[in-house]
Amino acid sequence: MFRSALFKGTFSVLATRKGYSQDSWLSPTVLLLGFIPIFTFALGTWQMQRLQWKVSLIDELEEKLQREPILLPKRINVSVIPNFVYRRVLLRGRWDHAHTMLLGPRVREGSHGYHVITPLVRSDGSTVLVDRGFIAKDFAETYDRSEEAEVEVQGMLRTSHRRNSFTPDNRPVEGAWYWADIDAMAEYAGGEASGVQPVFIEQIFDGHASDVASNLSKGVPVGRTAMVDLRNSHLSYVITWYSLSALTAAMLGRLIVKRRNQKRIRPLPR
Repeated sequence: MFRSALFKGTFSVLATRKGYSQDSWLSPTVLLLGFIPIFTFALGTWQMQRLQWKVSLIDELEEKLQREPILLPKRINVSVIPNFVYRRVLLRGRWDHAHTMLLGPRVREGSHGYHVITPLVRSDGSTVLVDRGFIAKDFAETYDRSEEAEVEVQGMLRTSHRRNSFTPDNRPVEGAWYWADIDAMAEYAGGEASGVQPVFIEQIFDGHASDVASNLSKGVPVGRTAMVDLRNSHLSYVITWYSLSALTAAMLGRLIVKRRNQKRIRPLPR
């Protein structure tokens, strides 16, 4: 600030001696407007890098999803599950209806309801958590829990869902589950002492679209389709930031030209 004032004062003295006056066009407004296009361009470039990363990640997960399903081993190393997310697996066992959890509320095709999370007790004695799918709210307490025969499940390995700042705390004692906290759910189902592993499987529904409405009307849980559902909004951010950069750069150029035309050196009145 001091250097700017000193420069302006010195230039004014020299200009006055030559019979001219000078008003600097380099104002705080120009400086601020000059910073904005640089900053927004940097943000656009960063979002472009994020876009490339997200596209590569989605391609990788889709490639995993296309592989043949594998049998889920008896003991799972939980630390490596993130490397197998969206990997299709096969497992057999019996439902532990006594420890069923309703995750929600959720919405599917305009219907309000819950996801049914039921522990699956396998023949080897180990237990994992299975998201059997969506049921309408009207069937939350009345859907069929009588199935005791061994079932075969095909699903995808998943990790805990992300919880946003608006999601309430789970209240297991009250049966209120708002987000999939796998560790807490496994503990609720009996924990390590009962052979329950913190492993979360989303059951895949491979039926026809007409079967979805039929199952929902009967209170039968409807699993998810086998697809990667990662949100990818980076392209819109790229367009937004680069557009702002171009717009503010154009505004800066017009402002500089205008100020230089208005404040160029003029002869002093005699």
